Amino acid sequence: MNKDKHPELIILQDDPFAREASHMTLSHNSLIRGFNSIYQQAPRLASSDNKDFIGYSLAWFNCVEKHHLYEETLFFPAIEQATGVKGIMDGEKDEHATFHDGIEDFKKYLLRASQRDSEFSAQRLLQIMDSFSEPLLEHLKSEPQSLLALKRFSTPEKPIDLAAMALEVGKKSTTAGFVFNTLPIFLLNMETVKFENGIWHDVFPPFGGALKWVMTTGVPVFHRGWWRFASCGPDGKLKRLAV
Repeated sequence: MNKDKHPELIILQDDPFAREASHMTLSHNSLIRGFNSIYQQAPRLASSDNKDFIGYSLAWFNCVEKHHLYEETLFFPAIEQATGVKGIMDGEKDEHATFHDGIEDFKKYLLRASQRDSEFSAQRLLQIMDSFSEPLLEHLKSEPQSLLALKRFSTPEKPIDLAAMALEVGKKSTTAGFVFNTLPIFLLNMETVKFENGIWHDVFPPFGGALKWVMTTGVPVFHRGWWRFASCGPDGKLKRLAV
């Protein structure tokens, strides 16, 4: 962390709950921008865009699904263990269920359309997205506050480093398939330059230097046609949408 450039990080370094809430907000903002990029561009597609756009949209679904699977199978159980409170994150799991059916319909429609992309209907896709947009957005807005509230369980005798916990379980959920087929939609919809005055730009996601270049520029060479629909560039700045 560059404390000289961002003195706010000195405070956040001592507050892993605020730090993880900010990281989660960045992640959720990326999911929201991904949703918006699909919703806004779908009606403007040329038929030649359909195949790549379907791939992009399915990558967004996979990103949301992977994110919530990671939470329910790794992150939330780790929080239960650290706090000693069974079911403490059940409210968040219940929120996941409120948009599960809608997002599954989204996936099923795209998989059918991928078999014959000439029959892809933006109108139908947007109808499905409208069916789950509200509960999805409400969840993505509220969860960082739930993480902040966990601070009451951390004591000097038994401190909880929520940010370190999230990083550790996050490593366990990353696979090569995820990196090449899904991770670019997460990274290329993440605006880091202006969010909270840019204090996370060189900090989150937790890789920098050559590795950051590989993840944001090298890896997206694969399925290049998909990622052109993203809302941000490798530099973490918003960009003009492709269509």
